[in-house]
Amino acid sequence: MAKYVYPAVFTPEENGMYSVDFPDLEGCYTCGEDLADALYMAEDVLALTLYHYEKEKRPVPSPSNRTALNIKNDEFVNMVICDTLYYQKRNNTKAVKKTLSIPEWLNEAAISAGVNFSQVLQEALVEKLHLA
Repeated sequence: MAKYVYPAVFTPEENGMYSVDFPDLEGCYTCGEDLADALYMAEDVLALTLYHYEKEKRPVPSPSNRTALNIKNDEFVNMVICDTLYYQKRNNTKAVKKTLSIPEWLNEAAISAGVNFSQVLQEALVEKLHLA
């Protein structure tokens, strides 16, 4: 999980929409109702694509130099940034059940104190993995 920056080719369409293509990433393209929407959608599809690369342990291609891309007269290149950890936090919120063991005395003390075991485990994992 990391932050990435890739060049995207924005193509204005006749209806005012924009098509967006990431030449370095196979199948990574989107569109938007207008430029602002296209930029938003570009970040989203970039994060989704790179998250799948990470999840499948596929090598992530290096981004091209934006000035080296061949574009048509009406197209332009814009750099798009994404954070796959942020994307995962925002979109992958399904709870996963875990079974674990702790000493009985610790369990009884935590129950007496009204501790939310799930919340404590989540907080501890975030801290341990430096994800905060």
